[in-house]
Amino acid sequence: MIEITELQRIGVGLVGFGVFFLLFGVLLYMDAVLLAFGNVLFLSGLAIIIGLRRTFGFFFQRQKLKGTSFFLGGILIVLLRWPILGMLLETYGFINLFRNFFPVAFGFLGSLVNIPFLSKLFQKLGDTSSIV
Repeated sequence: MIEITELQRIGVGLVGFGVFFLLFGVLLYMDAVLLAFGNVLFLSGLAIIIGLRRTFGFFFQRQKLKGTSFFLGGILIVLLRWPILGMLLETYGFINLFRNFFPVAFGFLGSLVNIPFLSKLFQKLGDTSSIV
């Protein structure tokens, strides 16, 4: 079992609150303040969980610079109170940044869920090795 420190637990809480504020901001018709607050909490929580050096190492890899620029640019646009355009840019950047992680996540969800149709679907999505 993986041990997490108290600081990492705080980071998990910050990420959770960040996701909550992002979803709540979307539900309230793209409220710019809630979206900006959610973005700040999400990024700070991520940096606390995995550390600043690993966070910068992840975001500024050469092959991920396009996704990083769209993601951070979207956050900047949201902070400048253009929430719809900012969230579109963020979503595109998020998909580009984490596209290698999606098959792993779908495979894990497929092993968690014991519903035959969903587990077959998640295994099919998780086994795709054509994602570059």
